Amino acid sequence: MSRVLVARLDSMGDVLLAGPALRAVANGSRPDGSRPNDVVLLCGPEGAGAAEMLPGVTQVHTWPCPWIVNPAPDVTAELTAGLIEFVRSSRIEEAVILTSFHQSPLPLALLLRLAGVKRITGASTDFAGSLLDVRLKPGEDFPEDQPEVVRALGIAQAAGFQLPRGDDGKLHINPLDEPGELVDELTQKGPYIVVHPGSAAPARAWPALHHAATVELLEAYGHQVVVTGGPGETSLTATVAGPSAHNLGGTTDLRTLAAVLAGAAVVVTGNTGPAHLAAAVGTPVVCLFSPVVPAIRWAPYGVPMELLGDQEAACRNTRARICPVPGHPCLSSVTPEQVLEAVERLLGGVSSLSTRRKVWKP
Repeated sequence: MSRVLVARLDSMGDVLLAGPALRAVANGSRPDGSRPNDVVLLCGPEGAGAAEMLPGVTQVHTWPCPWIVNPAPDVTAELTAGLIEFVRSSRIEEAVILTSFHQSPLPLALLLRLAGVKRITGASTDFAGSLLDVRLKPGEDFPEDQPEVVRALGIAQAAGFQLPRGDDGKLHINPLDEPGELVDELTQKGPYIVVHPGSAAPARAWPALHHAATVELLEAYGHQVVVTGGPGETSLTATVAGPSAHNLGGTTDLRTLAAVLAGAAVVVTGNTGPAHLAAAVGTPVVCLFSPVVPAIRWAPYGVPMELLGDQEAACRNTRARICPVPGHPCLSSVTPEQVLEAVERLLGGVSSLSTRRKVWKP
């Protein structure tokens, strides 16, 4: 049994989307029948929590990649030597580098070569020379307009790793512990909807007051609402939750958040890590998706989903973190009533609220 390093150096959501590829490396087999299922996952600081939750991962190593992390750390001999020494001491023989379309595997491949890794697989538009043993050419060997999950699986398959028989290829995390008092308390009151208003990039955020109005609408139509958010989002979640929704802003770690999402009937969120965490626990998602990146690549994968937002807006494919269009029309044009309709469609309820009293005023 050999040790294989799989690299996904981005955020929590990106690491979760790599889950099926990791399972292919860890539990699948090659044509010769060998199973190199000792997997070291190399990830960035933002993805470490998700990495610890993924099936098939033997060890997680966190490294602040200077061409990925924002703000970027300085490139120093100490930083690069630390990674090289880790790889050497870990007796890693092979590496699979998972990247998105706008990223190159070559800088990491160079460091891994210096660390003595014998076989490296990655997808590279640029000529890879001796840096990659197996090179996929994006746009030639596979289409770019496909889900990130499928792209990552394609890279793993090019390295010779196939998903094991019976694996559905969807997102999964390791089994959660008992739900705990928090989730028990929520479920005792009946089904609930999670609203997660936060976003790492303002260009991907639906306006806070739209979220707050949605919470009011959901409650008016009989839904229990739980609002979630990180430690730096407590003011936002308080605004969105209002006086009556259950505000969990800043109170949950990642595993607790996963349990809360797993217990929800539907999750309402943007293009965020929690959208992919919801998919990983099998919960339907209403996704308020800004087209700064393509939905076909980064929309929640493998669960029932309602995608909202103008996917042909002027900000399309800009990868902007700050909306380049005044008024943020791609998302601000979505109304709380449309979100309510999407929630009810996922719940199997009515498909239109046109006959009901309108309470939203933009």
